[in-house]
Amino acid sequence: MHREGYGITEYLLFTAVTLVTLLVCVAAGSISVPLGETARIIWNAVFGSVKPDGTYASIILSVRLPRVICVALVGAALSVCGAAMQGLLRNPLADGSTLGVSSGASLGAVISIAFGITVPSLPFAGTTVLAIAFAFLSLIIILSLSYKLDFSLSTSTIILIGIIFSMFASSIISLVITFAGEKVGSITFWTMGSLSGSTYLNALVLSAVLAVCGGVLLGCGRELNAFAIGEDNARHIGVNVKKIKLTVLISVSALIGVCVSIGGTIGFVGLVTPHIVRMITGPNHRRLLPASMFGGAVLLMLCDLLARMLLRPLELPVGVVTSLIGAILFVYIFYTSRRSRR
Repeated sequence: MHREGYGITEYLLFTAVTLVTLLVCVAAGSISVPLGETARIIWNAVFGSVKPDGTYASIILSVRLPRVICVALVGAALSVCGAAMQGLLRNPLADGSTLGVSSGASLGAVISIAFGITVPSLPFAGTTVLAIAFAFLSLIIILSLSYKLDFSLSTSTIILIGIIFSMFASSIISLVITFAGEKVGSITFWTMGSLSGSTYLNALVLSAVLAVCGGVLLGCGRELNAFAIGEDNARHIGVNVKKIKLTVLISVSALIGVCVSIGGTIGFVGLVTPHIVRMITGPNHRRLLPASMFGGAVLLMLCDLLARMLLRPLELPVGVVTSLIGAILFVYIFYTSRRSRR
């Protein structure tokens, strides 16, 4: 009998692969820690009665573990957003940045960094709040313009307005950078994508938003399957097309806003991961969406590890690594898919 979703065995396998990757990424670095020692330190920190101490414990618990957890959560969020957008728009080139929401979130974060907008006792909160606010503002502007041009909110209209808005937001970002003064270096490094300095509070924010918005996206799997046969056909079989569109777009906007505010602009993860996963799971979104979350977490953790190890002790922005690897992977996937159709 054909199953729409995964069973407990598959989820246990996904979880095991993700946890092993996380452990390896926490252990490796400019100062490598044995895997067994890494596992013991983390286990004692979570379940042990004695608080871990020593140099290794300090490196793992204070620096690497919160960073790698944030990397995994951002990878999962970007990937599920990409899979949902590709299904919603029926466009293999779609991801969380297609609508221009990512550019809007980046604009909010750049303004926060350039002009030092913060919340007392929560230095990163100003960037997070502005990024999310600008992400939603971008979504409202894009949907309003799309609705004015096309009452049915067709896919092609939304994509076109999104591309135009991305160009507009990029020009405003360039203008802000011009007046940023000594903050230019920080903004430039941030726009290339980096999760260095991530904290457990960042991880908590990411976890909460991913649990809510990611859960909403996972719940739209059946409807996104219906979109594959066209919006008109989906409407005929009882799908509330506008409601699903707005639900997916709002959820994606919230996730992208938080990811951009914490990790900067990280490209290609949301675009490439769903294509890789689709080759394994097939196009069924009931299977594709959860698998994309695990796949994105693993992919971004490995890219972040490469960014830390490649030129150590120097560190590359993870966005540079994902763009280089993602571009090569996407060309390979596109080439192999075209050959298989011949």
